[in-house]
Amino acid sequence: MKYIKLFENFNINSQVIIDSNISLMQALSGISAPDHILSTITLVNVDYISIDKQIHRGQILIHRDLSRDVEEFFQVLIASNFIVEKVIPIVKYNWDDNLSMEDNNSSGFNYRKVEGQKKLSKHSYGKAIDINPKWNPVYYSNGKISPSGASRDTTRNGVFLPESKGVQFLKSRGWKWGGDCSSLKDWHHFQKD
Repeated sequence: MKYIKLFENFNINSQVIIDSNISLMQALSGISAPDHILSTITLVNVDYISIDKQIHRGQILIHRDLSRDVEEFFQVLIASNFIVEKVIPIVKYNWDDNLSMEDNNSSGFNYRKVEGQKKLSKHSYGKAIDINPKWNPVYYSNGKISPSGASRDTTRNGVFLPESKGVQFLKSRGWKWGGDCSSLKDWHHFQKD
């Protein structure tokens, strides 16, 4: 894919750097999830501007009904020069959400429970994505921050604000943003019912 003068603040060349190029079967290997859920998950290729200010291509697992929203969301992020560090299927982290978040990896499907609860996360159904979790951490009411070592600098490119074009785009498509939560702030999290 070639990108023309959309990005005057970046040294974008026509070469796309591949961060992930695996098959759906490889991306789902090792996960213990019911077949009725796995059969709804698809692997979407997405392009983004990474921290080197070049276009990268990664992959994200998502429910097939939400794949178009996710593809268009990443197009909005590129058009608004929003930095995404990396987008690699969480199989690379042995399905460990904490390891993925600590590496500031953006991800979607992961069959797991909500942290500290017994119910399944929206990620378990491929109906949630987390973007730049180390830059957009979770702030719990008890003062805990997740992932460990994370911080939220609202002047940094790659941090979501209520007025961010990516936030506004997903909300216009019926997604909920964790930054709007009152009990905790989950700045990196988006989900759709």
